[in-house]
Amino acid sequence: MFNGIRRGELIKLNVDFQNELIRVHGKGKRERLIPISKRALEWLVLYIGKIRPMFAFIGSGNSLFLNNNGKRYKLGKLSDMASQYVKLAGIERPGACHLYRHSTASEMLENDAGLRHVQELLGLADISTTQIYPHVSRAKLSAVYSDTHTSAQSDSGLF
Repeated sequence: MFNGIRRGELIKLNVDFQNELIRVHGKGKRERLIPISKRALEWLVLYIGKIRPMFAFIGSGNSLFLNNNGKRYKLGKLSDMASQYVKLAGIERPGACHLYRHSTASEMLENDAGLRHVQELLGLADISTTQIYPHVSRAKLSAVYSDTHTSAQSDSGLF
């Protein structure tokens, strides 16, 4: 739902339903606005209307996501939960929370997003940080080669 944001940003985010944006407070006290899909907004409306009230109490404050005790999630707990879901999915890699950031960046680049757009979405201060993501899949590379390279487009007539 909130692809690409850091776990620390997740526990402090604000949602602008009217403009379909998330206000994220990132590293270095930088704030950014990122789009959120209508589908994700619908899930949030359901959560806020039906689920959150079951856990909330006066001490919950304005925290969007609450743990079973009605308090704001702690970073370690988010990491534990993400690790558990990654393992259940059969993925044997550490750094579960960060895997979501990497997969968001990779998927966007696979679908022709520019590095600058990925940088902005992830809240990266330096474009050079974004350049770790362009590991292109073989299928995408083959398709681009077939579509753009003259030797792949021409019929040599040898076979």
